[in-house]
Amino acid sequence: QVQLVESGGGLVQAGGSLRLSCVASGRTFSSYAMGWFRQAPGKEREFVAAISWSGGSTYYADSVKGRFTISRDNTKNTVYLQMNSLKPEDTAVYYCAADLVRVGATEAYEYDYWGQGTQVTVSS
Repeated sequence: QVQLVESGGGLVQAGGSLRLSCVASGRTFSSYAMGWFRQAPGKEREFVAAISWSGGSTYYADSVKGRFTISRDNTKNTVYLQMNSLKPEDTAVYYCAADLVRVGATEAYEYDYWGQGTQVTVSS
């Protein structure tokens, strides 16, 4: 079992920055990959970024490449999503997820555990 708790969401103006955090508990954090997804109202949940168990490999959706950075601190059981140059279209609920089997998965069904989500709203 893995429990995930996100934080760091909020309201920010376009062009601003936010850093999301996701703290994991349960299984050994350094043994599995992590991902971030987002879901806007009326839309399907979409992949944002993923990171390998060691942090050595990262993966990004084209829509956030160059603006968002995923990282992890295995000593703190935490994965981060640094979001810069935010746009109104980044507005969504952001979820972190744990993948116990794969690395770099981009489909929601491939992840095994999910957090409750944190709202990010970008005003124009």
